[in-house]
Amino acid sequence: MRNEKSLMRKTHFLGTKIRNLRKRNNLTMEDLSARCMRVDSSNSPSVSYLSMIERGKRVPSADMLAVIAAVFQKEVEWFLDDVPEEHAITPEKGSKGGISGMPLEPSFLFSNDILQIAIPEMLSQTGTSGRQFAHLLIRAHQEHHQNHFPDLERAAEDVGLKRMPLMADDMLTIAARMGLVIKWIDRTPQEIRDEMGASSRQLVTSFFEPPSTIYLNNTLKNRPHRLKYDLAVHIGHCVLHNKDGLKSVMTSGRKEEGDDNSIPQSNTLNAQDILHAWRDFESSFFAGALLCPKVPFRQLLDRHGYEISVHKQLQVSASVAMRRMTVVSPYPHWHFFDAYAPGKLKAVYRGNGIPLPWGNMRLVEDPCQHWAVFRMINEPSSGTSAQISILNVGNQPRIYCCESIKVEDSAGNPHVLCAGIDLNPAIDAQGKDSLSIANDLKQACASNGGSIVIPKHIKKDLTSVAKILNINWIERGIKNDARLICSRGAVCPRQPSCYAAGKNLCEDN
Repeated sequence: MRNEKSLMRKTHFLGTKIRNLRKRNNLTMEDLSARCMRVDSSNSPSVSYLSMIERGKRVPSADMLAVIAAVFQKEVEWFLDDVPEEHAITPEKGSKGGISGMPLEPSFLFSNDILQIAIPEMLSQTGTSGRQFAHLLIRAHQEHHQNHFPDLERAAEDVGLKRMPLMADDMLTIAARMGLVIKWIDRTPQEIRDEMGASSRQLVTSFFEPPSTIYLNNTLKNRPHRLKYDLAVHIGHCVLHNKDGLKSVMTSGRKEEGDDNSIPQSNTLNAQDILHAWRDFESSFFAGALLCPKVPFRQLLDRHGYEISVHKQLQVSASVAMRRMTVVSPYPHWHFFDAYAPGKLKAVYRGNGIPLPWGNMRLVEDPCQHWAVFRMINEPSSGTSAQISILNVGNQPRIYCCESIKVEDSAGNPHVLCAGIDLNPAIDAQGKDSLSIANDLKQACASNGGSIVIPKHIKKDLTSVAKILNINWIERGIKNDARLICSRGAVCPRQPSCYAAGKNLCEDN
């Protein structure tokens, strides 16, 4: 009884603190209630009771407050000190993250007329096709909005009714209900060479021909995850674009996402380039939303600590599951790479603005070999690939954590999928100084040859963040050495530099 009376006397700011903490961590009341359930189901608040606590209409019991404190990695007394925080801790609405923009001064040089003249010349001189540039525009749009496309989510939910998992038979039933006819074909992988001379295999997995026929490769009968994805993309095309008459071909291989050998590539940007790029993006996003509907998939990830292995439960590819992580997570600062050897990015998403170690249009001469995705491409791997990395962005150090997995595409090509987050915003959200922590870790790594066992005081802060975000592979990454990485060898922060005096020292580290 004494504890209850003590709570009553000290709860003036309690509801506000809980609400601000929840919003700072981008959690809905449903999310927080579910997190509490996993800590202690007998003392967790319901959504309605949590709402009353936040509005000051109810006071949580001592046991219930202990559960809430455990979710946010706070001491119970922090909620009861009757001292308001110095400033509101709700997220900054203007902070979108993603890749940074560029100054547009003098502004008259960036008029529509001048840009329409200059862009074709730029594409011609750099060897960039119009369709590649269109995909860059789409990706910038995607990253700017941090994968938030509610209209596409709703369209997928109307078709799939938020059911999860959808099996191959379910997808075939949906296709038939929409009047689509399925035909099976035999296609074998073809050897191709890219512009750099690298050889790989490419397989046509399916294509749509108007008005209503989907041709599926017989090899998909043994790859249900790819069968479901191809069907979902074609269904998305029909739903979103009303079977617009454009032939849609899907391939598996190392070519850039959206490339279609049947469409001539040119160095001019025309309406068809934009149409194809936007249609590819919308249909692909729809497919992910259909196979992994937002709310149930978010709940599944939350139950399993964002383990990549959840894709096996749903019989979807690891790629689909990892892409959807960047969409459904309440934490917005994610990146995703799909990388082929020796350094080809087939797909990229940078909602956290992380610089690229290489691109998907050309190879670079001095890529940093210490990125987790690079190491997994070039080395045999065993155990977890989780890695804590420190990278300078805009002359400020940032701490990233990622988990990578090596897989094989339908054409038989090995490639690496990588999902990661920027930890700085999460550190700041807990009232810590992320730049100071990142700088300390950077200096420690730099003076130790580029990697180091994470010091105990930093490990404690990162472990707390990992538990709040509920991402298991961050905790695994903390147990491994932290590594300094860079976007290019010319700015290598290691002492000595991996590219000192023009020599690549990465292989010696």
